Amino acid sequence: METAGLSEGRITPTLYVDGDACPVKDEVYRVAERHDLDVVVVANRFMVTPRGGRVRLQLVPEGPDVADDWIAEAIRPHDVAITADIPLAARCLAKGAAAIGTTGRPFTSASIGSALASRELMSHLREIGEITGGPKSFRPADRSRFLQELEHAIQRAKRSLGTSA
Repeated sequence: METAGLSEGRITPTLYVDGDACPVKDEVYRVAERHDLDVVVVANRFMVTPRGGRVRLQLVPEGPDVADDWIAEAIRPHDVAITADIPLAARCLAKGAAAIGTTGRPFTSASIGSALASRELMSHLREIGEITGGPKSFRPADRSRFLQELEHAIQRAKRSLGTSA
């Protein structure tokens, strides 16, 4: 398993994207290019990614949590995970990495416990038929909030590595 982030002899944050159904991949590519960062898109099916540059598609076998397991194994304290999966975000935080939801919601050590509990409660309510709808639709405000939070996470990661922000 390759862990990106070593570029031209300097350590930089790597952005790991939980690629299946991620609505902000293009935004991640643009921000990563501006900051000269590696991006690893992890998915269990082929998807188009930018040619050249520092974006790589990591294909994993199909199966529950296979992509999540790959990201959780590869991620390092200075990296950033982009995922809507709350348990994966918790695993990334436990390794000292940053985690951002696709709507721009930052997962933090202070908020992850309640996010996991809410997820469990909503899952239970769906199982017993109390809730039949899915998540809210993705809105332009979510994209804007995501871009802002990704920028903040990258700046924090660069500062923690002692590289220029």
